[in-house]
Amino acid sequence: MVWFTGLSGSGKSTIANLVDFKLNELGAQSFVLDGDNLRHGICRDLGFSSADRAENVRRAGEIARIMADAGLIVLCAFISPFRTERQMVRDMFQPGEFMDVFINTPLAECIRRDPKGLYEKARAGRISGFTGVDSPYEPPEAPDLVLSTMRESAEALADHVIAALREAGRI
Repeated sequence: MVWFTGLSGSGKSTIANLVDFKLNELGAQSFVLDGDNLRHGICRDLGFSSADRAENVRRAGEIARIMADAGLIVLCAFISPFRTERQMVRDMFQPGEFMDVFINTPLAECIRRDPKGLYEKARAGRISGFTGVDSPYEPPEAPDLVLSTMRESAEALADHVIAALREAGRI
């Protein structure tokens, strides 16, 4: 299981989807779970309070564990702003089955990209508790992989993930 974490607009889903495409080209079975596809379905009953965010991450972890048990490489792209929640998901997996990938994109760049207009809405007070604006993001202290969208293309970063999966013996 590969867990992509970073701010909204950092490139998590873009990179996860590229990794998914590359894995499929290699004949590997994979699936992308991200905040959007879970929030429209299994997590649609959740808001954005701290408790709801933790439950969203827990549900994502449980789904990913089931999918990984079925033999899929699961690519999870979630802001997952708190270290304790990411550790909770890591603890659902056996050692070596969880790869923590930090998409290290500066807040200013995420705001510049703002693909969904969320930072603008948060700054205008139309969204409260938004990570990076009025709610904190705790970067991983010791991620398995750190990717910078400021230095390399999403395509190159996806290749780094593929290389890490190869090195770990997962593909």
